[in-house]
Amino acid sequence: MFSRPTWSLVLRKGGLEIRGIHSPGGTAPSERKMPPYTSYHAQRSYPMPDEPFCTELSAEQLDLKEKEKGCWTQLTHAEKVALYRLQFHETFAEMNRRSNEWKTVMGGVFFFFGFTALLMWWQRVYVFPKKPITLMDEWKAQQLQRILDMKGNPVQGLAARWDYDKKEWKK
Repeated sequence: MFSRPTWSLVLRKGGLEIRGIHSPGGTAPSERKMPPYTSYHAQRSYPMPDEPFCTELSAEQLDLKEKEKGCWTQLTHAEKVALYRLQFHETFAEMNRRSNEWKTVMGGVFFFFGFTALLMWWQRVYVFPKKPITLMDEWKAQQLQRILDMKGNPVQGLAARWDYDKKEWKK
């Protein structure tokens, strides 16, 4: 059988004509483009597309293109706009026009915020256990009173800051 370089040479020469049919760089069998597959691409950073916006012209548009070859002072404003629309899809003002996409984005953000809040509420009510008794305010007050009654840490701790005669914190 052929070695790899020889096989490559055979294909390159077109002996089997496989490479010419299947290569991505090869030309398509027909030169005519299908209408939905155009390479029209215009944006603010690249305003001059490689091909015009409208490639297939009607009879009226062909007449207008013939008039374009003549004197432009004889063209009306509507005809000039129509010629512009044959070449370009949007003007710069239309490209720079604000869109309402931010409303959709903000709606999605608020939807997920609301869903998250609903999920947290559901977890707090049905999933998480009740607070332990040691975190209740009454328990904390009783614990503090017990520490003060026992005079715990009377030199620098809580008992040192409590006035036992007036039953209030020292000032």
